Amino acid sequence: MKLLSIIVPCYNSQEYMRHCIDSLLPGGEDVEIVIVNDGSSDDTADIAEGYGKKYPNVIKVIHQKNAGHGGAINTGLQISTGFFIKVVDSDDWVDTEAYSKVLDTLKQFPVENHPDVFFSNYVYEKEGKRRKTIVRYGSVLPKDRLFDWSDVRRFRKGQYLLMHSIIYRRGLLLKCNLRLPQHTFYVDNLYAFLPLQHVRTMYYLDVDFYRYYIGRADQSVQEQIMIKRIDQQLYVNCQMVSKLNFNAEMQPQKKAYLLHYIEIVTMVSSVLLLRAGTNEHLQKKKELWQFIKSADRQLYNKMRFGFLGQMMHIPGTVGRSISLSVYKASKKVVGFN
Repeated sequence: MKLLSIIVPCYNSQEYMRHCIDSLLPGGEDVEIVIVNDGSSDDTADIAEGYGKKYPNVIKVIHQKNAGHGGAINTGLQISTGFFIKVVDSDDWVDTEAYSKVLDTLKQFPVENHPDVFFSNYVYEKEGKRRKTIVRYGSVLPKDRLFDWSDVRRFRKGQYLLMHSIIYRRGLLLKCNLRLPQHTFYVDNLYAFLPLQHVRTMYYLDVDFYRYYIGRADQSVQEQIMIKRIDQQLYVNCQMVSKLNFNAEMQPQKKAYLLHYIEIVTMVSSVLLLRAGTNEHLQKKKELWQFIKSADRQLYNKMRFGFLGQMMHIPGTVGRSISLSVYKASKKVVGFN
C-alpha cells in the first residue's frame, strides 16, 4: 500500500497539467499519482499516457467519458490504494519543500494511531498579484500534534477548510461512502464538508503546501462564470444543508464549524444572486432561503439573523448596494476570487 494517493482530475488540461504532475513526482514511490482523464478532447490523454509509461510504479492513468470534476474524483477514489488521499486539480501544484515535510509527517503515524484528516496551508496564486494570500490555520488549530474537535477554536468569518488544505484517511472516505455529484461544478465544497461530519482525530502541519491558481478566463470560480452556473452553486448549497446530520454525541466545536461553513457557502450564493440582480435571480435567492428554513429552522434562524444574513437581506436597491459594497471590501481584504 502506498502512503499517499494523489488524484489529479484532468479535463482539457494540456496547457498546464505537466506543471502540476511534475510538482507531485518528488514524492517518489511513497506516492501514487492517479491521473483521471475526464473525456478530454485535446492532448490530455496522450500527455497522461506519456507520464504513465515513464513512471509506471508511481502513476496510474484512467480514461473515462466526461463526468465532471465530481465524477473524476469518484473514479480516482475507486482506483486509489493509498492510506491517505489528496486531490490536486490539474491547474494547481504543490510546493516541493512543504511536500517533503508533509510526507515525512504522514510516515510517522502508526497504523493504530493515525488522524482521520490532515490539514496544511494553501496559497492563492492569483494571476498578476505580486503579494500572495496564504490561508493558514494556526489561529484555530493546534500545530504538530493529534487533536480532536474539543481543541478547535472559533473560525473567523471567511476562514474555512477547503479541499486544498485537506488530506483524508482513505478508510474514512470509504466509511462515509463519499460519492460526489457528476456534471456539477463546486463539488469541492461537498468534498470538504461531508466527510468532516465523520472526522474524530486531526493533525495540522503549518506549511504552505498547496498552490491554488486563479487567473484562467474560463475558470469555474471566476465571478461571471459562477453567476452563469448559479444553479449548480445552489444545488451544492442545498445538498450541504440537506445532508447536514447532527447527533447528540457531536461535539459543539464540530457543530459550530459545520454551521460556519454552510453559512459561508450560503452567503456566496446570495451575493452572486444579488450581483446578477435580475428578478429571476432575486427570486432564486428567496427560494434558497426558504429551502433552508423548511429544511432546518434552527440553521435558518442562526444564519438569517446573524450579521451576514442581515446584510444579505437589506431591502430595496439601496440595500443590495450596501450588501455588495460589504462583499467587495471583504473580497479585497481577504484576496479571494
